[in-house]
Amino acid sequence: MGSPSHKGSEYLPPPPPIIPPNVVPLQSGKVAAPAPKRLPMARRNHGTKGTPMTLLTNHFEVRMRQTEGYFCHYSVALFYEDGHPVDGKGIGRKILDKVQETYSHELEGKHFAYDGEKSLFTLGSFQRKKLEFTIVVEDLSSNRTARNDSPGGDGSPGEGDRKRMRRPSRSKVIRVEISYAAKIPMQAIANALRGQETEHFQEAMRVLDIILRQNAANQGCLLVRQSFFHNNPRNFADLGGGVMGCRGFHSSFRATQSGLSLNMDVSTTMIVKPGPVVNFLLANQNVREPHQIDWNKAKRVLKNLRINTNHSNTEYKITGLSDLPCNQQTFSLKQKSGHNGDSDAIEITVYEYFVNNRHIKLEYSADFPCINVGKPKRASYIPLELCTLVSLQRYTKALSNQQRASLVEKSRQKPQERMGALTEAMKRNNYGADQMLRSFGISIGSQFTQVEGRTLPAPRLKVGNGEDFFPRGGRWNFNNKKLVEPMQIKWWAIVNFSARCDIRSLCNNLIRCGEMKGMHINNPHEVFEESNQFRREAAPIRVERMFEIIKKKLPGPPQLLLCILPERKNSDIYGPWKRKNLSEAGIVTQCIAPTKVNDQYITNVLLKINAKLGGMNSLLTLEHSRSIPLVSKPVTMILGMDVSHGSPGRSDLPSIAAVVSSRQWPSISRYRASVRTQSPKVEMIANLFKPGSETEDYGIIRELFVDFYSTSGKRKPENIIIFRDGVSESQFNQVLNIELDQIIEASKFLDEKWSPKFTVIVAQKNHHTKFFQSGRPENVPPGTVVDKGVCHPRNNDFYLCAHAGMIGTSRPTHYHVLHDEIGFSADDLQELVHSLSYVYQRSTTAVSVVTPICYAHLAAAQMSQFIKFDEMSDTSSSHNAMTSAGSIPVPELPVLHERVCNSMFFC
Repeated sequence: MGSPSHKGSEYLPPPPPIIPPNVVPLQSGKVAAPAPKRLPMARRNHGTKGTPMTLLTNHFEVRMRQTEGYFCHYSVALFYEDGHPVDGKGIGRKILDKVQETYSHELEGKHFAYDGEKSLFTLGSFQRKKLEFTIVVEDLSSNRTARNDSPGGDGSPGEGDRKRMRRPSRSKVIRVEISYAAKIPMQAIANALRGQETEHFQEAMRVLDIILRQNAANQGCLLVRQSFFHNNPRNFADLGGGVMGCRGFHSSFRATQSGLSLNMDVSTTMIVKPGPVVNFLLANQNVREPHQIDWNKAKRVLKNLRINTNHSNTEYKITGLSDLPCNQQTFSLKQKSGHNGDSDAIEITVYEYFVNNRHIKLEYSADFPCINVGKPKRASYIPLELCTLVSLQRYTKALSNQQRASLVEKSRQKPQERMGALTEAMKRNNYGADQMLRSFGISIGSQFTQVEGRTLPAPRLKVGNGEDFFPRGGRWNFNNKKLVEPMQIKWWAIVNFSARCDIRSLCNNLIRCGEMKGMHINNPHEVFEESNQFRREAAPIRVERMFEIIKKKLPGPPQLLLCILPERKNSDIYGPWKRKNLSEAGIVTQCIAPTKVNDQYITNVLLKINAKLGGMNSLLTLEHSRSIPLVSKPVTMILGMDVSHGSPGRSDLPSIAAVVSSRQWPSISRYRASVRTQSPKVEMIANLFKPGSETEDYGIIRELFVDFYSTSGKRKPENIIIFRDGVSESQFNQVLNIELDQIIEASKFLDEKWSPKFTVIVAQKNHHTKFFQSGRPENVPPGTVVDKGVCHPRNNDFYLCAHAGMIGTSRPTHYHVLHDEIGFSADDLQELVHSLSYVYQRSTTAVSVVTPICYAHLAAAQMSQFIKFDEMSDTSSSHNAMTSAGSIPVPELPVLHERVCNSMFFC
């Protein structure tokens, strides 16, 4: 693989000019937006604790020989001859390629980067502010007008298309307008690398990323944001249901402490399985014969997909299906009659037309709907068996659990395998030969960048009987150990929803394993078996029927209801059952779907039950001895915040905002959750502070403040540490200036004189930086931290891989410290974050992201099940009630019962 590259200073640009303090730079007529109150903080220092180690990372050195010039941004507009605009998406590149080929002289020989839609960038400007070109191209519409090969109405083009064509071939005249929009100084990149980020930096980086997209587009790739996918069957993996995983690559330019780098990583997307349409439908609906296909479902899933016709090798976009089968669906066909050139229209079925007029043999299409590739008022039908789905079409609907598991299994790569794939991709992309990169003076190295990392030691844990131990390799177990705070279960019951399970054996194992862990568990008070007559009822009805029986037989709410479900994943009982217990009955419940019952399985179930009932499985020794710097001595509260969104394509489902907070200070292992719905796909949390009157605040944060105060000896927190998940770098200012403001307002609403100090940290998993051990096949060890080399040149960020990567390549969490009034040193904060990966009560492993964020995610996921089984699509069709965004109504979540609202119900 060669020796790793070290980024040198050979190409560092000169320092930017110093502007005297009393001189205000001129603005070109723009009114500056108000500056945010808070900006992400700068790095104070680097961490030093831990065992040093040398790592490789999937960043490749980028050198810019030119930093004095400008990128010029031009807007692109495309029009037909009649003045109608052309939708450039999908065909714009073809048109601009033709412009460059035809008008090279008028374009002054310049190369340009084009985003495929409305933006074009050059190095330096054209002599004229506006350029106009006229070109003739073949018909570029992916939804081509019906001709003789595809019957549509009278078998001829529609009126609007006839006006535009006016020539015998399928060529069109396109008018292209390229208008000057803005200048972007290349110096902005050099300034950012020195830690002097300017307003133009993101724009300049966007230009570089567009060059990479253009490079991939020229190779015929499917583009998905900054990832690209080649049409190579070797990269496809069948996930079932007519869906395939397609392996490709992500590439983006990043500003780092070592200079500009190209971050390259393996990426996967889902595509529709190419091939005959009927084969796709059989797989998608999991049926064996075409006559078993549900054609209403087929219509929904096929809409807007592209097909190629076998008989004419023409590409179309599917707009629907015919209402009638092929041998009954008729259309008007014009035929010449007599010698005077008159034509008569005859009614003919699509089947007869293709078999008799086109002499195409049809094996099975007669009894099935036709594919419609026409327009809303002008259908154009093609028999099913003549249609083949083209390759590289994204599948954007939600995957089933089985498909998701298959995708994970088939897309994982061991570290050395991933490095090999990236090395091969860098060779194949041949960025050194890219004319745009060369004209911009950009060269990209081919070696993985070497960085310095450190391995932090695992924190010591405390279990039962006062015993301490060190986890090894990010893992531990409770063999021959007792839980640090085991709960006793005196009164409980079992509910079995028609699952095949040896309940006597299950009870005996629970009681035996519980005793070994220090949990005394009595025999269950009752076992409730579902009656056969209710098994076919809807899930909410089955739950109601079961609770009617429970109320008759139990004198009051038990400590625990253990619920046995028949399906391991996605049981439709789960949501209604959780809602009934947690919202209405106020009973702690644990659901299981046992397939293989052994001591390990039973122990994992007991860990969850113990935490839900208020016990603790293990603690940090430093937490127990109140020795965590800046956390154990001043009263400190820890928040974890996350927003979960509905599945792809479901814009009617509300987003779920969850905030968990630590309680019973000085504990940092106990948490309480507050969960609310908000407008779909909105990432900023809306109800942190929600004043209802001068004295009432109905927001999330007040609820958590009150709980912390009442469980922490009537103390208000002096320090509040906020961990925020799921936001991108472009949203950091909103977290700092909207969400943090709301939390401060909530604190002032409670007590005007109360001014806690805040530290705000964003955790990102959705990034593409990976670390590798040079010359070793395994993943980086748990506790690996990197805050040099590939981190931000100015901001305070670091990467931490707290967990043991057992399969695939470990993905570190990227932590961004946006704000720190508490005053953590780099070492103290990195050690705190590392320790917070070891307090997750559901398992005996370090988790990959801090526990408060894991709990927020779990709480949002569980509460979302409360409304999942409600007929969301029906309720959302009402237009009477509106959200603050003026869109669909947002249903509120049921309130948790007072007996469980303070529990760790989400464990």
